[in-house]
Amino acid sequence: MAMQFLSDNAATVHPAVWRALLAADAPDAPYDGDALSRRLDDAFAELFGRPCAVLWVASGTAANCLALATMAPPHGAVICHCEAHIETSEGGAPGFFTHGAKLLLAEGDGGKLSPATIAAAMPERKDVHWVQPQAISITQATETGRVYASEEVAAIGAFAREHALWLHMDGARFANAVAFLGCTPAALTCDAGVHALSFGFVKNGGMGAEALVFFDERLADIARLRRKRAGHLQSKGRYLAAQLLALLEDGLWLDNARAANAAAAIIAEGAGTRLLQPAEGNQLFLRLDEAERTVLRGRGFGFYDWGENGGRIVTAWDSKPEDCAAFAAAIAGM
Repeated sequence: MAMQFLSDNAATVHPAVWRALLAADAPDAPYDGDALSRRLDDAFAELFGRPCAVLWVASGTAANCLALATMAPPHGAVICHCEAHIETSEGGAPGFFTHGAKLLLAEGDGGKLSPATIAAAMPERKDVHWVQPQAISITQATETGRVYASEEVAAIGAFAREHALWLHMDGARFANAVAFLGCTPAALTCDAGVHALSFGFVKNGGMGAEALVFFDERLADIARLRRKRAGHLQSKGRYLAAQLLALLEDGLWLDNARAANAAAAIIAEGAGTRLLQPAEGNQLFLRLDEAERTVLRGRGFGFYDWGENGGRIVTAWDSKPEDCAAFAAAIAGM
């Protein structure tokens, strides 16, 4: 079997999650009326140090797009990076969930936005003939593995306030960013002006549950209705809530992210100058030509191509250090 570095989506489910699912396998209220779902607000409020409203959903795409649908009307727009997942990898779902809101694309090194690049994407005119932005969406960590520092998020948050825009964070790998920076979750979100966070759990030991965290109750009230309309109000929600609570318990979500980051660091050390982006989480982008990629795959390493002369390597909570060391040695020896 290949040593798997294709995606953290391919990782196994953490044993604690399996135990929590088994424990949840008892009669309870349907939808989100069960005891576990009702615990989510308090559990996440403890994590972020302030009240928040939390909805479970089954996928990151649903989390992102339900959040954006609460922020942007059909005649509005969302500013995001041109390489953002909502632009390149969600099959038009943002437009579907918002019933037509436009994505306005901005530039930025490493997949990161800044107030200057956001301002450059703002429409020149403010009249009925030009679509007007209602929200900004940033990705933490970005599609190229870069991490926003809390100061960078806060600068974007200040820009959002100045221009009366909502701020959403696609946090599919939020845990990896927190682990890399060693900061509090609040420093990267509510303290920095983020209104809604798509908090990723599937890539970090979960089976099929993501948390949609709202720091503004008004948005949560809308999202609850939209979740039902979109077909994402699962009848046995306790099984999704159980996953989230299991990974929150005793900081397991952060331990898993640290393990994934540490695995990536082993490979990054062997990659050396082949790194196309700094190693700041669990995603690595390496300069590898077609012949080198073929050799590595022939030795049993699985990863995705990244353009014509690159490879994307993603580690996970369950990546084996010995596999990472073997991959690092193979790369270093090329």
